[in-house]
Amino acid sequence: MKYGYGCLGFLSLLGILGIVTEERTFLAFFGFAVDFQYFFRKTDEMMIEYMNKSAARAFMCGMLLTAVVTLIYAALYGISKALVIGIAWGWSASVLVYALSTAYYGIKESWWSGDD
Repeated sequence: MKYGYGCLGFLSLLGILGIVTEERTFLAFFGFAVDFQYFFRKTDEMMIEYMNKSAARAFMCGMLLTAVVTLIYAALYGISKALVIGIAWGWSASVLVYALSTAYYGIKESWWSGDD
């Protein structure tokens, strides 16, 4: 399973598009480079549990925000781009919630285990 988590780091390669094109928003993908650490970490039950909790929390937040933003955008500006805008906000929220949640659990685990 740790290889699946580590492979998320390959999403950071999309950040190169932000360098070679004018679309600087692709630079945000470099944030996924921190996921390469999972190739080198010891996988235990606690890590799998907090990764699953983080993924579930991120999915729920992303879906909820997608629905809310889509409905609000459709009501205010029309239906033409409402879903695209909603999905963009939902995906961004999912990534943010997942990153913050795994960071929280990782710090909490290292603090309780005494690792430095």
